[in-house]
Amino acid sequence: MRPRGLGGRPPRAAAAAACLVLGLGLIGGAVTGSWLTGDDPQDEARGPFAVASGAWHNLPVDQLFPAAVDGPEAGPGGAHRSWTRIAVAPDGDCKDAFDPLLHKALAPAGCQRLLRATYTDATGSHVITVGLLFTRADAAGMAALNSRFTKEGLDRRTDLMPRPYAARGTVAEGFGDAQRASWTLTVRTDMPVVVYAVSGFADGRTVTEPLPAEKAMESGATSAPAQAGLGHDAVGLADRIGTALRKSVTPAAEKTERSS
Repeated sequence: MRPRGLGGRPPRAAAAAACLVLGLGLIGGAVTGSWLTGDDPQDEARGPFAVASGAWHNLPVDQLFPAAVDGPEAGPGGAHRSWTRIAVAPDGDCKDAFDPLLHKALAPAGCQRLLRATYTDATGSHVITVGLLFTRADAAGMAALNSRFTKEGLDRRTDLMPRPYAARGTVAEGFGDAQRASWTLTVRTDMPVVVYAVSGFADGRTVTEPLPAEKAMESGATSAPAQAGLGHDAVGLADRIGTALRKSVTPAAEKTERSS
C-alpha cells in the first residue's frame, strides 16, 4: 500500500519521503507501518467496529498517538495533566509485550497488531507507555473477553501486567518491568481493541508494590505511586488515546458520544 499524500512519486522517492516525515515527527522510537493508508470507501458503511480493525495501518501515527495529549482535570483532585510523546515503538506482534499470564489471558482474542508509544508528564518525572492491541476477535469475542476480565479481576492482578516500552536515548530508557508502578487495561467491546497504559518514575527507581490504577486513585491512598498520581497518568492517557481512536473510526453522526 502507498503512503498517504505522496501522489505519483517513484517508489524509492516515496519511501524516502515517508521515512523523513516520520523521523521529523518522532523523538525516538520507530514506526514501520502504523501510518500506511488502506483507505476503503466502504469503511463507514461497515460501521466503527469493522473500521477499527484496520485502523492500525489506516490512520497516521500522529492520530493514533498524538505528539501532545491534554488532560483537563485528569490528575489527583481534578488537577490538570498533560503528556508529551517521546517515542513510538515499531508496530508488531504481542511477543514479550505482556507478562506471561496476561499474554495467555488475551490469547483467545488473537493479536492482529500491537502499537505502543511512551509519553512523559509535564514535569518529566513520570513515564507512561500506552498500547493499542488490535485483536482478531469479532464483537462476541470481545464481549466474552471483557466479561472474563471483569468477573475475574484480571485487569487488577500484579502477575498480569503490560510491559513498558523503554526507548533508548529517552528519559524512559530505564523503564523496565521492575519500574512499573501503576497500570490500567480495558477490553473494549465497541472495537476489536484492548487499550492499556503502564506508568512509572522517570528516574528508574524500582517499585516493589505496583498498584492497579483503580487502587492508586483511591482517596487516601498513601503509596508512592498513588501520591505521585501515577494511577491518574495511566488512566488519563489510556482513556484519551482510546477515545480518540473511537472518534476516528466512528461515522460523523456518532462522533458526539461521550468525550474523554
